[in-house]
Amino acid sequence: MITVKLNGIFPFVSQQEVDALAPELAAAHDALADKTCAGGEYTGWLTLPYDYDREEFACIEQAAADIRKHSKVLVVVGIGGSYLGARAVIELLHSPNYNLMADTQIFFAGCNLSADALDELTQIIGERDWCINVISKSGTTTEPAVAFRYLRAKLREKYGDNANKRIYATTDKQRGALKQLADSEGYETFVIPDDIGGRFSVLTAVGLLPIAVSGANIKALMQGAQQAAAVLDIRDMSNPAWQYAAGRNALLRKGKTIEVLGCYQPHFRMMVEWWKQLFGESEGKDGKGIFPAGLELTADLHSMGQYMQDGMRNVMETTVALGQSRAEVTLQIEQGDGDGLNFLAGMTLDEINEKAFQGTYLAHIDGGVPNMIIEVPKRGEENLGALIYFYELACGLSGLLLGVNPFDQPGVEDYKKNMFALLGKPGFEARRAALESRL
Repeated sequence: MITVKLNGIFPFVSQQEVDALAPELAAAHDALADKTCAGGEYTGWLTLPYDYDREEFACIEQAAADIRKHSKVLVVVGIGGSYLGARAVIELLHSPNYNLMADTQIFFAGCNLSADALDELTQIIGERDWCINVISKSGTTTEPAVAFRYLRAKLREKYGDNANKRIYATTDKQRGALKQLADSEGYETFVIPDDIGGRFSVLTAVGLLPIAVSGANIKALMQGAQQAAAVLDIRDMSNPAWQYAAGRNALLRKGKTIEVLGCYQPHFRMMVEWWKQLFGESEGKDGKGIFPAGLELTADLHSMGQYMQDGMRNVMETTVALGQSRAEVTLQIEQGDGDGLNFLAGMTLDEINEKAFQGTYLAHIDGGVPNMIIEVPKRGEENLGALIYFYELACGLSGLLLGVNPFDQPGVEDYKKNMFALLGKPGFEARRAALESRL
């Protein structure tokens, strides 16, 4: 199970200050469970590990098997929560180099507006068999809609009338442009639940279909989340989600406005990106929120390490420890000791990595950066399912401690309105004129 260590924050806040948040956390947890909090209609993720649709789950597994059998490439079209969770899980469970080793490669499109990226993707696919999983609640979000229109045309060029059999749509159950298109064209469809927002949707069909295509055990992923849901329902400060939410909020109240999340395994890089959206979009509103940033360690110790050690002291740091590596690499003694590393002979790379972490942890605390540690027993589906649920619960609790609605994202709409206006979308004429006068 997930454990949280707060020892590294107590030079900066007291245990009493952390524990004093227990009444607020209890109220927040009750409000989440009762759906009485702000945004309570979007808390379906809280019970998802128990009440997910078993029939659809079986269809996801079958679709994944079909994709793996008939395609060498799956292109996942989506943005934000429609792709970050799936990619994060695939890279953590397998490898950042997954596509270099996989029988069925998985690429992600629709998360930018780059012509070069789309053209390059079609060149990479080449003449191989491929299919699309388009993910969008509405079907009208600009980035994925543009990519899907382009890729759908390419699929039709190759397969003609059979192209529709190679498109899987994950969308609203009843409404929206993508749902209408899927019904009219005969795409196989999966559901984005009404009560789960995009950034909380990785354990729905949004994430599960691509994850299953990667060969991961999605049953074990859900079992891990279910186990975490039981353990993390405890309503006191022994709850790791409470500890993490309390620690980061106690530090915020002491002026630590930036949280840097890092891990000493490169497999975790996209999990950091998923975490950044989860917390950034949930907390960053009403002029409030802890700014989420990320490090890839030890690589970033040779770039951002200087700032972490000696920069502005408005930073807190959290490190995820993933347990023992799957591989064991041991340094051998070398005659002549030209690189001066013979003192490490006989040590495993895990042992060296652990000392790098411990040394950095103590140095950053001494430099004025409070540190939290989140420990995961080992890399695997059950533990990752538990970690996802842990973060989702901690995020909901933390947002309510801040006094914001953790489940909306009103600020995201502002750039969209400006973009639509500048692109000449009907109905935005007045806004376009005002914006162009400023440019």
